[in-house]
Amino acid sequence: MAGHSKFKNIQHRKGAQDKKRAKIFTRLIKELAVAARDGTDPASNPRLRTALAAARAANMPKDNIERVLKKAEGGEGELYEEIRYEGYGTGGTAFIVEALTDNRNRTASEVRAAFSKFGGSLGETGSVSFMFDKVGQIILTADAGDADSVFETALEAGADNVESDETGHVITTAPEDFASARDQIEDTFGAPEEAQITWVPQNTLEVDEDQAKTLLKFIDVLEDNDDVQNISFNFEISDEVMAKIDG
Repeated sequence: MAGHSKFKNIQHRKGAQDKKRAKIFTRLIKELAVAARDGTDPASNPRLRTALAAARAANMPKDNIERVLKKAEGGEGELYEEIRYEGYGTGGTAFIVEALTDNRNRTASEVRAAFSKFGGSLGETGSVSFMFDKVGQIILTADAGDADSVFETALEAGADNVESDETGHVITTAPEDFASARDQIEDTFGAPEEAQITWVPQNTLEVDEDQAKTLLKFIDVLEDNDDVQNISFNFEISDEVMAKIDG
């Protein structure tokens, strides 16, 4: 699509999170704790491998990581529940919010309040997820490799799709192929900028400046919530609108 970059739109999605480094550690520790329930040996636990890679990419201190794994080995630590919320934001945009919480009622009420505050509404499970595909997503920066070599390596690793432009490479896989593909891609190009199983919209809506401002504030509020792990949505912001907002 002219004037758009898939990579840039993904950066908009995670931009708010990057501004809050302390929040990132909180999320990563929760994900490590949940992943380690299935065993603390990363060789036999793909989810833990992914969580450890994300923790290293965020420069989390080794002591923090080891503390979480020791608690898991001893059967200690908080028990977090995985919950998915679905709903609509302003302009008919669709959102999937994934959370890890030790208090389902608190998280549900906070997420519902955020939707309401910014002109949206929380729906039932399944109310918007049919408009998304659950995929493994691996993001490499442009300097990780050229488009041809990334495409060939990703294809050999079992990826379903690769989109490259001057800003980076977005590789998608089936969820069941994600861990092995990520390992192969990391062996060739080094640690990806981001690698996770996420929800990708089948179609996107372009939003105007007022809607974009509201939606970005909404995402900021969700990102401020320690229980929220991942946010997926189906809107796009054009480079022109983003320049006005940033300006």
